[in-house]
Amino acid sequence: MISMLKKWIAAVLLVAGAINGASARENADLVIRGATIVDVAAGKLIEGHAIAVRGGDIIAVDSEKVIDRRYQPSRTIDAAGQYVMPGLWDMHVHFGGGEALIEENKALLPLYLAYGITSVRDCAADISNAVLRWRAQVAAGELVGPNIYTSGPKLEGPKPLWKGTIEVDSPAEVDAALDRLQAMRVDFVKITDNTLRPEIFLYALKAAKARGLKTSAHIPYALTVEQAVAGGLSSVEHGDYLIKAGSTEEVQISKDYAEKKLTYAQASDKLVDTFDPALARKEFRKLGSLGLYVTPTQNMGRILAYLDREDHSKDAALSLIGPGLRETYNWRVERAAKADAAAIERRHRKYELSATLLPLMRDAGISILAGTDAGYLNSFNYPGQGLHDELARFVESGLTPTEALHTSVINGPKFLGKQARYGAIAPGKAADILLLGANPLADIAATRDIRAVVRAGAVYDRATLDGLLASARENAAKPVTEIK
Repeated sequence: MISMLKKWIAAVLLVAGAINGASARENADLVIRGATIVDVAAGKLIEGHAIAVRGGDIIAVDSEKVIDRRYQPSRTIDAAGQYVMPGLWDMHVHFGGGEALIEENKALLPLYLAYGITSVRDCAADISNAVLRWRAQVAAGELVGPNIYTSGPKLEGPKPLWKGTIEVDSPAEVDAALDRLQAMRVDFVKITDNTLRPEIFLYALKAAKARGLKTSAHIPYALTVEQAVAGGLSSVEHGDYLIKAGSTEEVQISKDYAEKKLTYAQASDKLVDTFDPALARKEFRKLGSLGLYVTPTQNMGRILAYLDREDHSKDAALSLIGPGLRETYNWRVERAAKADAAAIERRHRKYELSATLLPLMRDAGISILAGTDAGYLNSFNYPGQGLHDELARFVESGLTPTEALHTSVINGPKFLGKQARYGAIAPGKAADILLLGANPLADIAATRDIRAVVRAGAVYDRATLDGLLASARENAAKPVTEIK
């Protein structure tokens, strides 16, 4: 009798222990099982692990048995046969075109997400107040879209070609502009070279650096690349500026341009004609040692270079872009159409040379950033799709798929000082995640095969992503005044 009682008590305790063990499991909002994790930093795959997410955070990455034992998820994704990697970063986009196009620009935010882009760096335009508002709304979960990092309005000289600028022509005006930008809580400072005097450009770099602000710029032709980078420039926007550093006559060409002995086009031609790959390797190593980042915007360069050969009028992606933004594309198309045969040939040569620079930059330790220049004015370089095209161009130019992914997933957050939060599938990182149908380390085209996106912990499955694309097409088919 006593023996039977002991057995009964043991059974009760066993059941109670099992119940207690089950109730002790931690809550998780999401568990992703079955997928192969892509470690972009190491360029390797991790199998047999699951990912637990709570809120906007990855809280655990461990064997599936451990995750199943520790967590009780509200939702589980069976991702068998799929690949999981951090969300993509587009490090050069533009929102702009004037107040009339604010809603069209806002409609691009879910479009970026539909293409797996979970963070964007806005490199200045003319609707900065709206962009700053969207940045806050996205961060608060009130607006669907990627994280936004923005420069606000850029610094330029008096009466520049580009809109959305703070015009500066003295150190005092630069200081006042930086005060204004810091009050706006910008993420970095953008500087362009249309009418800005070289000495004011250099002062702006120095003043921004003294305030702890990163800078992103077009380099004035009156300066050498080394002068700009040694002066404090963080990131060169558009890789063809680095042709200058490889010219055997860079110093003289810069001097002649400053003295107005050469036009911009003439200086550009001479830089291409005097480019020396051996010199470029040497100079690039100096730039790499200074911690330089470069955003090549290579796909944009190719599109513009070959407008004479390629008809984009039937591009499927046009259906995703609002009518007002599509209209802004005409500016570059019309300019390109006015070029004579010699100018077109020069355009081709400059692009083809710039495309050879990527392996040289990589080998020299220059940090390459994946950025598209997508947005208003920049014809046929489509928001969302453009980043996948950019990564493909990088691989065509000699980077491996792993190296191409680094330019977006690793270098993007690193430039902005966000690497502790982004860039890996690991505990403590943001739950900005892509689920892909193929291995992106083997084929960069796999980044296009998106099965789901997790953004700040919210899951967008393929059907939801297709719904975002359908909404974009519906919006883009409306007149400008009806877009919401």
